[in-house]
Amino acid sequence: MIAHKLCLTLDDAKKIAAAAEAEARRNDWPVVIAIVDDGGHLQFLLRLDNTQYGSVEVAIQKARSAIAFRRQTKVLEEQVTQGQVRYLGLPGAIPIEGGLPIVVENQFIGAIGVSGVRSHQDAQIAQAGIDALEQDTP
Repeated sequence: MIAHKLCLTLDDAKKIAAAAEAEARRNDWPVVIAIVDDGGHLQFLLRLDNTQYGSVEVAIQKARSAIAFRRQTKVLEEQVTQGQVRYLGLPGAIPIEGGLPIVVENQFIGAIGVSGVRSHQDAQIAQAGIDALEQDTP
């Protein structure tokens, strides 16, 4: 039996990034927006002007963590905050809010990671990107 698998296209990644960028600009937040495919491979990266370069790798790692563990990185952060320090030892896990998986038709097709401002603001920007894709998905 052959499974049918959805995949994140470059056009999808650009649409997500554009909506995330619009949310960041609306709030005057300098951030890096990283989008990875379902294997955690970088598909699209956007660094807004005046964003610290340290946020580049953090955004990528947030996205990779979100797809690797198929959950928002906020969940990992909450576990660590509650004393579940074993989550710090998971390879590829970054327990900082701002990474969200991209799910279409119950399939994990990629993830977005945002870094540059407060973690909850990073997540707000990432969610704006995902919302844009969901609006275009039948």
